[in-house]
Amino acid sequence: AVYAAQHSFDASTIEPNIACPHSVDNVRPLSALAGTRIHQAFIGTCTNGRLEDLQAAAEIVRGKKVATGTRLLVIPASAEIYAAAICHGYIQTLLEAGAVIGTPGCGPCMGNHMGILAPGEVCLSTANRNFKGRMGQPDAEIYLASPAVVAASALRAEITDPREML
Repeated sequence: AVYAAQHSFDASTIEPNIACPHSVDNVRPLSALAGTRIHQAFIGTCTNGRLEDLQAAAEIVRGKKVATGTRLLVIPASAEIYAAAICHGYIQTLLEAGAVIGTPGCGPCMGNHMGILAPGEVCLSTANRNFKGRMGQPDAEIYLASPAVVAASALRAEITDPREML
């Protein structure tokens, strides 16, 4: 194919971004949000419950524990991914860190069950939506981030750059 231009970037210099409440378009650099307290960290659903997402999370939490007072909920996207994650040891690693593993599917993403947020709670999620009431109470706040950011943040109970843990 012929292109008008080619651009090269050093990906190691690109800072992770986070979508802030209550819109996926409300994006800020992770450094601007570092230290924000979270009550729940959620990895999964159809958007970020892939095998490579569970692997990334397991690599971050291996040998560590989820912070006291913080929930780490992991829901693989499908039964096939769940089985593969078990075979690769990712589920065991996540469990040893203190994660709760849910059955494959939507989970709290749709605000009906399995980890819905209480009034005033803050969740850092890998889901694809964060509008008011999406994961439970309308006054809960939902931030959206990558599985690595969510896993690292679960260990400190605050939004954390995963590059600090690698």
